[in-house]
Amino acid sequence: MSEFKSDFLNVLSERGFIHQISDPNGLDALCAKETVTAYIGFDCTAPSLHAGSLVPIMMLHWFQKTGHRPIALMGGGTTRVGDPSGKDESRKILTEEAIEQNKAGIKKVFEKLLNFGDGPGDALMLDNAEWLLKLNYIEFLRDIGRHFSVNQMIQRDSVRLRLEREQHLSFLEFNYMLLQGYDYLELFRRTGCRLQMGGSDQWGNILSGTDLVRRVAETEAFALTSPLLTTASGAKMGKTAAGAVWLNEEQLSAYDYWQYWRNTEDADVERFLKLFTVLPMAEISRLAALEGSEINEAKKILATEATALIHGREKSEAAAETARRAFEEGQSAEGLPTVEVSRTELEAGIGVLSAFVTAGLCASNGDVRRNIKGGAVKVNDRGEQNDKRQLSLDDVTGDGVIKLSLGKKKHVLLKPV
Repeated sequence: MSEFKSDFLNVLSERGFIHQISDPNGLDALCAKETVTAYIGFDCTAPSLHAGSLVPIMMLHWFQKTGHRPIALMGGGTTRVGDPSGKDESRKILTEEAIEQNKAGIKKVFEKLLNFGDGPGDALMLDNAEWLLKLNYIEFLRDIGRHFSVNQMIQRDSVRLRLEREQHLSFLEFNYMLLQGYDYLELFRRTGCRLQMGGSDQWGNILSGTDLVRRVAETEAFALTSPLLTTASGAKMGKTAAGAVWLNEEQLSAYDYWQYWRNTEDADVERFLKLFTVLPMAEISRLAALEGSEINEAKKILATEATALIHGREKSEAAAETARRAFEEGQSAEGLPTVEVSRTELEAGIGVLSAFVTAGLCASNGDVRRNIKGGAVKVNDRGEQNDKRQLSLDDVTGDGVIKLSLGKKKHVLLKPV
């Protein structure tokens, strides 16, 4: 028996997207009755979003798939202030040029998961710089600021946790909650938006917006958050020892992206199939039932399907084939990630520690040493036990590269140029 009447909330519920809803029955009734408009905001703090951002993007995807209109709101204005949620210190202030460059980068991923256009269910992409940069401060304080209680604001997690830890919270950041609330009101006025979604760390900010819409527009607005994800071992979603798992190919190759999902822990496979693929639930249940070595097949399907959403089916299947050839046939497979090194530098000799750090396989020299002791380091498919080993042109194979491997799954080619 369905928990909800609306397709949207049923899909989100069965796939594990729901953490909190401000008024579950009210939102369910609204989504079952009419086409609803909802938004999620994305600040422009980096040139690409990362895998941790996929949960909110997939929420917008399913919102549209179930007959509603999503808005991807670019934070061209709020990025200039900085959201204190989940942060221990103030965000670095970016230049206008950097914000614009970042915004251009993060826009790319939405076109792969949302259908934009002028129809009633077509997605919109807006930028809060359009209205925030035009605000008159005195008018804003008078018309908007009077609806916010400082008593309530300091109880919101984004503010309270910083104050409890006695960490600096600037007045600039304190204003973020007002600006995000004003975004909601402005989107309601422009588009009839009745729902804001986001991660659970945004709950307080979103509730401030629902309250502002109710007070100023005398209309009920809704909040829905997803759980903040960590892996089964407690690692933050979208982060690895080598850095963030970026969604744009300029920051991370399709192959490395495929590998990230292929390396999913056993306990996370079913959850990640629900969240990060569009496979039917029946197929996910079948894959989740696999045990022992068969679960590796489920991981490969997860990697291929998740990569296809972001990089396209062709690049995803090419990454899967490259991995198969590299791991199952032991080939120095064409298509593996490649890092160029100076031929002159290689003639003089490159330390194996430096090589593995440069290739992004290890975070530090000490990390390489630990992996050497653990038997995880290979050069051209041969185990390496000497942490003082110097790689040279003699190590270049007939393919014109040196193959570096960390364990069975991570490979990078050093190519002299």
